[in-house]
Order: sequence, then structure tokens, then C-alpha cells
Amino acid sequence: MRWDGGEESENVEDRRGGGRGPTFFVGGTAGLIIVILAWFFGVDPQMLLNPPGGGGIAVGPVAQNQEERNADPEDERLAHFAKVIFRDTELVWEDLFQKMGREYSKPTLVLFSGQVDSACGQASAAVGPFYCGNDARVYIDLDFYSDMQRKLNSPGEFARAYVLAHEVGHHVQHLLGYSAMADKARRIQGDQVRHKVSVRLELQADYFAGVWAHHAQEKFHFLERGDLETALHAAFEIGDDRLQKRAQGRVVPDSFTHGTSKQRMRWFERGFESGDVNGARQLFDLDYDDL
Repeated sequence: MRWDGGEESENVEDRRGGGRGPTFFVGGTAGLIIVILAWFFGVDPQMLLNPPGGGGIAVGPVAQNQEERNADPEDERLAHFAKVIFRDTELVWEDLFQKMGREYSKPTLVLFSGQVDSACGQASAAVGPFYCGNDARVYIDLDFYSDMQRKLNSPGEFARAYVLAHEVGHHVQHLLGYSAMADKARRIQGDQVRHKVSVRLELQADYFAGVWAHHAQEKFHFLERGDLETALHAAFEIGDDRLQKRAQGRVVPDSFTHGTSKQRMRWFERGFESGDVNGARQLFDLDYDDL
């Protein structure tokens, strides 16, 4: 993947090494299981953010700047990568929204380590990357990229870009009204549709990640041989069925929240092949069994 030397986003808060309170990161096998449960299939990240009294809490202080930290070269390279990819998402979605006659309100990327405060509450690194609609921010602990390679068998820079583009996809959902549509469905139909609505939203975020990749490739020509396969492989590895089988030895479809491996691959690939923003509507028009 050709990305180094690209322009970095200016909409970034670097809170690595900062924040308040204890660090809740759990390493090893336990950490992997928590990441799996929290981010990929079992739990809405906001349920783990623990907002006091049900409300959001103020964003914590920004961490020390790079010169004041003992910066690790590889960590700084990952930070540079995340900022460049985030800028690419801004440029692509700005163009696409303009073509729709709308304005793209940019999200903010928050880099953190250990734990972080957001407008959705407090989260630990074990939650994995997440998007908070209450403050329009994408949060990521860069150690997750290492976990993708070592624990989730998903190496490759384009696989990492897919993860970030997926979270930006949730922001696009928020702007286009799909998140509000999903909230309404949950309020009207309650728990009986909760996991199905969640699957639709997550697959749609995968689709939007594919739409971004389609247009980013046309704009930047950044893909090299094998890059697309790394993203599809990552989508396969983080399917609910595969992760449940790995974590608990069995698959429970009624608890799916992100979709199967095949579904995640299919919808990312559809977005990549079509580049059609409006195609995301299918995720709410199709019967659940046809996803």
C-alpha cells in the first residue's frame, strides 16, 4: 500500500500517555476475548464506556506532546499512518457529500493509550477502536494494530486502513440519518430487533469502508497487489461466527451484532466494486436473512 508521504489530517487529538483514572487494558488471551466481545460481536462499545448516571462525561486532558514523550519510532509511524488514512477519508467523503449536495462535517481522530474519556463515557483499550456519535470522534489505541497481526491473524496496512475506514463509516451513517433510523427501530420494536439492527449498521459501515476504498483508489492509486485481499481477510477474521467459534467454541447467531465472516467480506467488497453511496440503503431494505 502506497501511503507514506501523504498529507496528515489536522483533525486529530493525540492523547497517548494522558487521560484520567486507571488503565483497564487487559493483555494476553483475556484481552483478546474482551476485544472480540466488545468491538466485534458481543457488546456495543457504549455499554462498556460506563457513563456516570447515563450521561456523557467531559473529554479528558490532551496528553503530553510528542517531544515530551519518549516516542517509540514504530508507534509514531503508526500514528502517521492513521493520520494519513484519516485525511484520505476526509478528502473522499468531502467529494462524495458535495456530489450529493451536502456538506461533510469532519469527525475527529483521537489517538489514546490505555484508556480514554469520550462523550459516550470512559473506554479502555480492550474495547478496541470505536466511534462516538455524541462527540463525532473516532477513537483508537494504536496497539490494536499489533493485536490485529498477532492475535487476529490480520496483517497488512490496507487491513489497518479498513478498520479506520469502518469507524469513519459509522460517522457517515450518523450524517446520513441511518443511525437515527436504527435508533427509532430499536425504540419501536425493542430487544427483539436489537441484534439485527446492530448487524445492519455494522455491515453498512463495512460497505461505506468499501465505498471509501473505491474512490480513494481512483483518487490516490494507493493499492498494490494483494492489498485488497488483506482487507477482505481482516473482514473474514472478524466475522461474528468465526470470533465466537474461536472464543467459546460454538456459534450463537441470535447474539450476532456485526455479521458473519461472509457477510462482512461481501458488503465491503460490494462497496469497493460499486463505489455507490446510495447502495448502503439496501442494508435496511433487504430482509435480514438476505443480508
